[in-house]
Amino acid sequence: VRSVTRGILGVALIQALLAGLGFMVMGVPGAGLWALLCLLLSVVQIGVIFVNLPIVLYVFSTADPIPAVLFLIWSIFVTLIDNILKPIVLGQGVDVPMAVIFVGAIGGFLSSGIIGLFVGAVVLVLGYKLFLAWLYPTPEVQAVVLERMEGTRS
Repeated sequence: VRSVTRGILGVALIQALLAGLGFMVMGVPGAGLWALLCLLLSVVQIGVIFVNLPIVLYVFSTADPIPAVLFLIWSIFVTLIDNILKPIVLGQGVDVPMAVIFVGAIGGFLSSGIIGLFVGAVVLVLGYKLFLAWLYPTPEVQAVVLERMEGTRS
């Protein structure tokens, strides 16, 4: 749960800071509020594209073409950075493949909303760990199983 929380909130904060920086550089009115909206949309897994797209259109209508194109490139970078950072941050701190955590988080979110984002990852990680324990039992577990099997034969 900790790595999922850190991943979702950390990436959302990074996205909001980068978006806010771009908004301030381009002189967008209310840049801080737009950045806060980016943070909220990123936390609920909607994405910052819904804030960035109208602001890019605004910048194209008010700024010179070269800064507007540079801002468009910056906005694309900010919008897509969560696809790179989220799997990296979600996979830290646990010895489970990033794909298992990521699929659990996304699947849980799609099925149960914001609560499922956390529960889905935890359930899938537990299932993965139980599956591995079933496939590759430790020597201690094997000894206990053999001992119990011998006890039932007597």
